[in-house]
Amino acid sequence: MTDAPKFEVIDRRKMKQQQEEAESSSAQAPVPEPEKPAATPAEPAPGPRLVTSAPQAARTEQPAEPQLPPLPTAEETSKQKAAYDASAQRVEDVIRAQNPTMGSQPQPTFEQLVQQFYVSGLIQMGAGTQEGQKPRIDIIGARATIDLLGVLAEKTKGNLSDQEAHMLQAALYELRMAFLEISGMISMPAVPPPPKPQA
Repeated sequence: MTDAPKFEVIDRRKMKQQQEEAESSSAQAPVPEPEKPAATPAEPAPGPRLVTSAPQAARTEQPAEPQLPPLPTAEETSKQKAAYDASAQRVEDVIRAQNPTMGSQPQPTFEQLVQQFYVSGLIQMGAGTQEGQKPRIDIIGARATIDLLGVLAEKTKGNLSDQEAHMLQAALYELRMAFLEISGMISMPAVPPPPKPQA
């Protein structure tokens, strides 16, 4: 194998010993060393140095976690809930006094929560636009609504009835499909109109 690179082993111990002998002989006749200029802050001092933190450019900015207010006590929560219920009942009584045929409002359910997100997402994607009007589409808002519904699905996984889970997955599927259709239309290049016939 003549193509193999050749290498030479150097015993650094001998080199160090020779250097020490040279230094000891020069120590007998000291020669003043020229003064080295002080290192400026812009350029680092020569030689190895201890790095205690990453350089400024390499640091990834971590947002500071916001300081959360202290949680209310159980007694404060109980009092606040009682005051809220009493206030909500007064509002309902006023509304029923003006509309005697209206019954009491049902308690909110998980299905209503999913429907609220579903309807919001559809409206943000232009559903419910009056005929003859140009639909107003908030594609960023629609994406946020769909993502929030996805978070709800992830956080409630394994904690829903079969009917609730089915409804949530169906709403997510329909909203995502509508989003794909609309975002595809938005991102499609504009088709030029056909050329006018020559007269």
